[in-house]
Amino acid sequence: MRLSRYFLPILKENPKEAEIVSHRLMLRAGMIRQQSAGIYAWLPLGLRVLEKVQKIVEEEQKRAGAVQLLMPTVQSADLWRESGRYDAYGKEMLRITDRHEREMLFGPTNEEMITDIFRGYVRSYKDLPLNLFHVQWKFRDEVRPRFGVMRGREFLMKDAYSFDVDQEKARAAYNRMFVAYLRTFARMGLTAIPMKADTGPIGGDLSHEFIVLASTGESEVFLDKDILSLPIPGEDTDFDGDLSHVIDAWTSHYAATDEMHDADAFAAVDAGKQEQARGIEVGHIFYFGTKYSEAMGAKVATGEGSEVPVHMGSYGIGVSRLLGALIEANHDDDGIAWPMSVTPFHVGLINMKPGAETDPVCDALYKQLEEAGVEVLYDDRDTRAGAKFASMDLIGLPYQVVVGPRGLKSGEVELKTRATGEKQMLSPEAALNLLIEAVKAQG
Repeated sequence: MRLSRYFLPILKENPKEAEIVSHRLMLRAGMIRQQSAGIYAWLPLGLRVLEKVQKIVEEEQKRAGAVQLLMPTVQSADLWRESGRYDAYGKEMLRITDRHEREMLFGPTNEEMITDIFRGYVRSYKDLPLNLFHVQWKFRDEVRPRFGVMRGREFLMKDAYSFDVDQEKARAAYNRMFVAYLRTFARMGLTAIPMKADTGPIGGDLSHEFIVLASTGESEVFLDKDILSLPIPGEDTDFDGDLSHVIDAWTSHYAATDEMHDADAFAAVDAGKQEQARGIEVGHIFYFGTKYSEAMGAKVATGEGSEVPVHMGSYGIGVSRLLGALIEANHDDDGIAWPMSVTPFHVGLINMKPGAETDPVCDALYKQLEEAGVEVLYDDRDTRAGAKFASMDLIGLPYQVVVGPRGLKSGEVELKTRATGEKQMLSPEAALNLLIEAVKAQG
């Protein structure tokens, strides 16, 4: 993409309303624009990252056996009355009325709707297990939206819902999602730590929040540092097999948010391995048994001829929220430093003197990189060099290639690695090959 034809409204100054790094950098880098409190338009650069994050989430859900569908944003109040949650949910739910005076709502979550879909078609235990997921925009009328996409009112969410005939099989479904979440966040370059979460009035121990450590996180967390070095399940993971050993390995180390913190248990961790920090919740998995299936009549026939309510679980990932978490974990004083897997473009190509001898080299590199599957943002504008460098550092593409008259006299271009700041002078051909290999290495 040529920057002269792209829409990238970069801000030079820090917006006054931005309280944390990710909010400030997303506004400055032209990724989002606030339309009203907690509601943002996603501009081209931000949308590219959002789509890449969503793609990783969807791929790992499907790898774990979940089946994708898409549910509407507007739901009937009748479904929520069936479950008993319509009046109990609170002011966070945006309640609306259509032209026929029917009570509707802008969905904050989808347990009722997915249960209604399930009960409309599934009758036998032979159709189980089943896991259905979608990625959809949601709305929760937060009393104080803040921190940009980290706590907005409108947000993009992945919801998955599992259906099983009994608690044992529901546990297996839970384990599949646990492992899928480990893989999902690792593919984005994030270390997301599963921490035991409160299950509320339902009881049991099947609830975990996935937390990314960050100084700006809203949650105070306590952990055994050994958990940070545990291996992530690989691509050869058998999701149809027994995954309990993976879950046991991760849950055997102490990790808890402030709400679930046990001071005595934490004190038992070796003092040199204790860590107290702050974190950002990016995912939550939850088993709630027959709470909705009993209330809404979602039952299946067993092999013995009786009917039983299905056991359900829900599994959420804040897709739009993840962009804030990624930036909080990957930035420096100059701007963002995107991991290769989610970067809006792989390479920033900077033409130092458009209209001169740099044009043929830039044009050739641009064409060859694009043909090789490398996504390039080509700064072909006739502007100051300092502004070009500052813009590229701000938006944080993994690599920058600088083509200037001085370097070309020696037959070289400058290749900069954004995350480390390392610079090297290479021939255009060598830079081309290195970049192609770097992108290929990321799959």
